[in-house]
Amino acid sequence: MRKRTLGFVALGATASILLSACGGGGSAGGDSGSDAAFNQGATEVVNPSDKAGGTLRYAIATDFDSTDPGDTYYGFSWNFSRYYARTLLTFTPAPGEESTTLATDLAAGMPEPNDDFTEWTVKIQEGLKYEDGSEITAQDIEYAIARSNYNGGELPNGPRYFQQHLDQETFNVYEVDDPLETLTAVETPDDHTLVFHLNSPFSEFPYVLTQPQTAPVPMEADRGALYKEHVVSSGPYKFDGDYEPGVKLNLVRNEHWDPETDPIRPALPDEVTVQIGIDQEEIDRRLVNGDIDVDLAGTGVGPAMASTLLTDESAQANLDNPFSGALRYVNIHTPIIEDVACRQAIMYAADRESLHRAWGGDSGGEIATNLLPPTIPGANPESDLYPSEDNKGDLDSAKAKLEECGKADGFSTTIAVREGRPEDIATAESLQQSLKRVGIELDIQTFPAADFFAQYAGSRDYVRENDIGLSVSGWSPDWATGYGFASKITDGDAIQDTGNFNTSELDDPEVNGLWDKALETEDPTERADIYEQIDTLVMEQAAILPVVFDRALYYRSNELTNVYHMSAYAMYDFMALGVDRG
Repeated sequence: MRKRTLGFVALGATASILLSACGGGGSAGGDSGSDAAFNQGATEVVNPSDKAGGTLRYAIATDFDSTDPGDTYYGFSWNFSRYYARTLLTFTPAPGEESTTLATDLAAGMPEPNDDFTEWTVKIQEGLKYEDGSEITAQDIEYAIARSNYNGGELPNGPRYFQQHLDQETFNVYEVDDPLETLTAVETPDDHTLVFHLNSPFSEFPYVLTQPQTAPVPMEADRGALYKEHVVSSGPYKFDGDYEPGVKLNLVRNEHWDPETDPIRPALPDEVTVQIGIDQEEIDRRLVNGDIDVDLAGTGVGPAMASTLLTDESAQANLDNPFSGALRYVNIHTPIIEDVACRQAIMYAADRESLHRAWGGDSGGEIATNLLPPTIPGANPESDLYPSEDNKGDLDSAKAKLEECGKADGFSTTIAVREGRPEDIATAESLQQSLKRVGIELDIQTFPAADFFAQYAGSRDYVRENDIGLSVSGWSPDWATGYGFASKITDGDAIQDTGNFNTSELDDPEVNGLWDKALETEDPTERADIYEQIDTLVMEQAAILPVVFDRALYYRSNELTNVYHMSAYAMYDFMALGVDRG
């Protein structure tokens, strides 16, 4: 096996980031927050401190899609799950783009590929323990991958990268006698080694190993869909009682976690609490008043509070307004709006300036006219296949497309939106007004955010039974490449019956073929060219209406320590945070 060199930060190196920010010694907390400046957290650690103790308080208007690391795809859930779920690899804890570099977590070193990137070997550290003191083994990680990817729909929410890339026949982990024997594509020759056998070359495979699905799960502890109630911890915190959906989740320290094996997580608070189902405007008030510390959703304050804070000179030093790396967009569901000309009519008729205002104007992001965010290699932000004067919409072209698809008088359909997402709802209302100008009528329907993809907009049956022609969504990269950003929302192979994130159900042979070609292309520059071609084709197919490349407006109190925006998760790094109440 020839060892390949990949960009990463070795185990032990990452701790220096926060230590250097803290001066390597005592607490710098308390009034150091007064030295902060507007948007400082986008590029620097704000209020650095190594002070431990206290309770870190989160709140959220919606809920986790799941607390089960094997059944989640919301960015904030991935970020938060790191408190209790360690993964094979992770991302460097650092502000901005530096955070997109790989680092080791459970792994003792970076994965080593064979010559054609179809086999990857990774070793895990010895002596790692669960919350009950039992040892974490490679077989536990193998089982975690099996249950999260081969479960017969029991766990619908997570991505299916392993299922797509492992050289493995499908099966149901809950119906076979020996799941580990059945999962032949992952070998565990000993308790600390995993060997992954892929069905084709995949040079970006190490990024898949950062995902929560690689957090170990003891087979005897698995309760299927109910495992989320009390996940067995491999991280610095464990569940204090059970997770109560719609109500709360509390974490306390895990005494069997060894910080010497884990420089990724400072684990400063003694406790972490989450209040669930709190109205967004109430969350914003509590945040500014100091009654909570962090909005778990990670998307920033709502429109009303944003307007107040941006005009309050005294609040400017407590605000961050970074580009998140996310795209906010509207899916155009191809099984419901089948004719591409009808979909293109929607693209032409959309008033992008109005959509921009719906997302908060300049503080909410920049108008997007293509798929890939500017930070992704292969992105071309200048590309615009549906231009209009002042971004108000080209109604003549929209009407011509409606005639072309036999709907000269327009048509009616439903647009699905997540509850508790003010900007999503405002986006739907803006589009409703835009499309009405050419006779396209939208019925806005809201659905629970936690189940939006598992049961509603991401359920193929539900979409067809309820005539859902559009849905409002947002997407951050799983990792910072074209494949890591867009494959799960545009590749036909990613379509699932439930938990479907290719919500437009785009299944275009040319797009699919280019995704396959990208996987076989080792040169990053050549891959970027392929990603740009895919971007153009997706826009031609009018499967996705881009809205904005997202900025979020975050409020950070002076009591919150080690605050910075982590591009890898498109929000603050939850693991770094502590509190200093003075």
